[in-house]
Amino acid sequence: MTISFSPAELFNIAIAVERRGAAFYDTLARSCGSEGMKQAFLALAAMEHGHIQTFQKLLNEAPATAGEGYDSEEYGAYFQALVESSVFNDDLAASELVTQADTDKQAVEVGIEAEKDAILFYEQLREIMSGDAAEAIATVISEEKAHLRKLAEIKAQL
Repeated sequence: MTISFSPAELFNIAIAVERRGAAFYDTLARSCGSEGMKQAFLALAAMEHGHIQTFQKLLNEAPATAGEGYDSEEYGAYFQALVESSVFNDDLAASELVTQADTDKQAVEVGIEAEKDAILFYEQLREIMSGDAAEAIATVISEEKAHLRKLAEIKAQL
């Protein structure tokens, strides 16, 4: 069975990942005790909402096919594996992961894993896109890496 994704489908997956990330950070902000941590999580959620807008714009301008060198069967299977193994692989994951975490540190560790998953997915997405789409995705990757650094700082403070 051949698995393939159009650029539009991949951007829709990215939007879903960002929505789940924003919900996760919003939930963390509501559940943490520290005002400083709350503000950090709200800032992360706001950035994820910005990423949603970026991917929505890319979706609206999505080319019919991906960039040169894209093997739809190979990448399709790879993207499917990335999506299935993602920390936020369904709509309930974000809130459930926060409530299942016994400590703030465990919740932050979930966030770290989610950011790593997102970076990996977006790096592969950027690789098969070209032009403005590749540049926009590179910007999102840079911001996701900043989120990862911020979460590592928060974890160190716990």
